[in-house]
Amino acid sequence: MTFPRALAVLAGLTLLAGQALAQALPPEVDAALARAKIPRDAVTLLVVDVDGKMAPRLAHRTGVPVNPASVMKLVTTFAGLELLGPAYTWATPVYVEGAVRDGTLYGNLYIRGLGDPKLVAERLWLLLRRVQGLGIQQIAGDIVLDRSAFDVAEQDPGAFDGEPLRPYNASPDALLINYKSVVMTFVPDRTAGTAQLHLEPPLAGVQVPASVPLALTDCADWRGALKADFSDPLRIRFAGSYPTACGERNWPVAYAAPRNYGTRAVAGMWASLGGKLSGQVREGRMPAGLAPSFEMQSPALAEVIRDVNKYSNNVMAQQLFLTLSLQQKGTGTADGSRELLRQWWTARFGAADLPVMDNGSGLSRESRITAQALARMLQGAWASPVMPELMSSLPITGVDGTMRRSRARGASAHLKTGSLRDVAGVAGYVLGASGRRHVLVAIANHPNANAMRPAIDALVEWAARDQ
Repeated sequence: MTFPRALAVLAGLTLLAGQALAQALPPEVDAALARAKIPRDAVTLLVVDVDGKMAPRLAHRTGVPVNPASVMKLVTTFAGLELLGPAYTWATPVYVEGAVRDGTLYGNLYIRGLGDPKLVAERLWLLLRRVQGLGIQQIAGDIVLDRSAFDVAEQDPGAFDGEPLRPYNASPDALLINYKSVVMTFVPDRTAGTAQLHLEPPLAGVQVPASVPLALTDCADWRGALKADFSDPLRIRFAGSYPTACGERNWPVAYAAPRNYGTRAVAGMWASLGGKLSGQVREGRMPAGLAPSFEMQSPALAEVIRDVNKYSNNVMAQQLFLTLSLQQKGTGTADGSRELLRQWWTARFGAADLPVMDNGSGLSRESRITAQALARMLQGAWASPVMPELMSSLPITGVDGTMRRSRARGASAHLKTGSLRDVAGVAGYVLGASGRRHVLVAIANHPNANAMRPAIDALVEWAARDQ
């Protein structure tokens, strides 16, 4: 029997078991759902051995397609590991056009984005320092940013949930710099009666006050107390004060004009390094036939997916998603990546229960997958050579990432979380007291879904007690 055929048979067995056991929920899970006012027909639950040799311990509505929210990142990251390899890295090539004499480049500098999900402020600093290492301190031309490797429409960052300043709403970009966000750091100075304010990275043309007044108040709502005004992209204002009791705090915020973020970040960082620029930082395409002077390499994919899964980074997941079609077709597009993932899934797991991927991050109202499809994939991942990389990217219950605050007692589990308005769930692996490993999927689609956490914890504890 072929591997896809075997998995298809397993899917059928799982669905039959789910139909047979639809009402047999563990009492503690059933009680937790009742307290959360989430009806049974709004959840899908599955607990099955990783090797698929035993009947599912629990199967409830496993064949129903549901919105998985960020649990969908499991599909994107596992596909990425198999299609690109865990050692895959993203290059950001830099091109010098013109002659360099006495510290001045007489021409343009080109930076071409190829989808690096982790070109954060520190790595942008390193990239520009390497430019200076070429003997360039002044550019008698322009710095040109080439973003053409991804063909994606401009997105309204507030379109999904009306929160345009939340970094999780950042849109993908072939030259994604620091997630199109800034980090404001507040450091209280009791002697001066102010909190010093530092912005990272520096953005050219953006005014930020050097400090804000201190207040002798508690730290309950320190962001609200600042009364920040981000309406003008060129000037960040604060009408309030910073509570002394907070100590040092960081506030990450998506830049209010994301289309201009890259040019402002590069210009600001170049100036902070003492670099001079006669022209401007602008968008454009690099000329054909120009060889790169050097390439900035990203961390390996195995490291990148730890950020994607442990901290549920949406834009990094979308960068990986678009990279799949970029690598195979020369341009990263949503349609191209969806087709590649469909082909990969069909070859790997059969044509049954094809997931609806949308953008690869789960930050979507259109994504759909069944619990039995997720379980088949997780069972396949367990037998895959890249299993250690995928599993180590998942949050550990009560330890780190989005599962750090889990109250599942006595359970050892690696679980990817997902949450949206009306959606909450987890999927991953639970180690039982018997030493056997189980695949666990639990997803709710209901207006009260965000109250499901106690039920999830109860299910994880129940799955771990398998003796």
